[in-house]
Amino acid sequence: MLKATKLTLAVLINAAIISPAFASEQSEAKGFVEDAEGSVLFRTGYISRDYKDVTPGKDRSSFAESAIINLDSGFTQGIVGFGAGVVGDGSFKIGNNNHAGNNMIPTHGGQDANGRVDAYDHWARGGANVKARFSNTTVRYGTQVLDLPVLASNTARMVPEYFEGTLITSHEIKDLELVAGKFTKNQYSDQVITDGRHLDSAVVWGAKYKFDDQLTASYYGLDSKNALERHYINANYKYPLANQNSLTFDFSGYHTEWDKDGSTYSTLPNVAPEDRSNNIWALSGTYNQGPHTAMLAYQQNTGNTGYDYGENADGGQSIYLPNSYLSDFIGNHEKSVQLQYNLDLGAYGVPGLNWTTAYVYGWDIKTTDKGILTDDNAKESEFFNQVKYTVQSGFAKDISFRARYSHLRADQTYNNVYMPDTNEWRLFLDIPVKLF
Repeated sequence: MLKATKLTLAVLINAAIISPAFASEQSEAKGFVEDAEGSVLFRTGYISRDYKDVTPGKDRSSFAESAIINLDSGFTQGIVGFGAGVVGDGSFKIGNNNHAGNNMIPTHGGQDANGRVDAYDHWARGGANVKARFSNTTVRYGTQVLDLPVLASNTARMVPEYFEGTLITSHEIKDLELVAGKFTKNQYSDQVITDGRHLDSAVVWGAKYKFDDQLTASYYGLDSKNALERHYINANYKYPLANQNSLTFDFSGYHTEWDKDGSTYSTLPNVAPEDRSNNIWALSGTYNQGPHTAMLAYQQNTGNTGYDYGENADGGQSIYLPNSYLSDFIGNHEKSVQLQYNLDLGAYGVPGLNWTTAYVYGWDIKTTDKGILTDDNAKESEFFNQVKYTVQSGFAKDISFRARYSHLRADQTYNNVYMPDTNEWRLFLDIPVKLF
């Protein structure tokens, strides 16, 4: 496996260096300061989870304020350009938040007899990175926020999840993006220590190609040492219809093989640790007609263990599949179907207001308890609603507020191994400020 990974990285790097096909990004560099960008995002966030079958009425809300900073220089001029960047955040809790949780607020560890924890009152995190660019190929080393299907930072909480390592991104061939990298630290959104996920090393590689304005395809791979080997594929085809309407088909899937010491989430009985594997794939069709968008999706999970992520230090958002809301519908052998509707109310006189509603139903889940099969057809369902408003003009332009509600229910056998029945609210106010 390691030899194949090294070969893949070598191919990606060589292709990036020797195959220029169009204008060089580096030739257009204006300078370290001239191309610099800086911003700070002020975020107020609140998450409340009501676990219906566990201690009714217990407070499980998290409320905090954060400032998320992103400073990124331009590249120096010349054949090889150099630059630097900083990503980081500073936060403080609002109220007691004695339970913390929800991946929102870090804790000092431990809890008292009433389930209360010692949460941080305020905290700060982040780091720096350096970068170099030759032609259309960029190498960045240091603290980064990743957006790769097999190694993705959770950005759905107060502050981002950070990775530390090296990422090479190349656009030497027109319409083709190549990536390769290695990361050795992983810090969750609610962690203060820089390697809270105890990542050994994660080698990632991949390619995304745009065939034309209608068809794109991608492949990504990951080898997370002592955890798993994972592969992802995707194909997206957009078919234009009359009157600027469209029909989009999307196929995506993961294949995962766990290392002997990797996660043992939802494994069927009598399966050796080194034999655990999983396939999960999804197919969706989306119809767009002006302000109206409707999607129908089917997702299926096979293998001898459920799809697991995050616990393997592969990123808390590394599930690029459609049936993912509060639940990700990733149970062992689970099949799920979703109907989603989105409305852009700008067409009805309220520009910037958007509403999304969805219903997902999952079935055929196999659950285990202490190595014994407890159910071979458990079920779960989720009703999801989100309203988001973004200011379109004036002094408050780009300020946004979103309110999201999820209503999740499942059979008790699946509650025991995944998540209790839950009513969840998420409220986020984002105020972006451009520094330069």
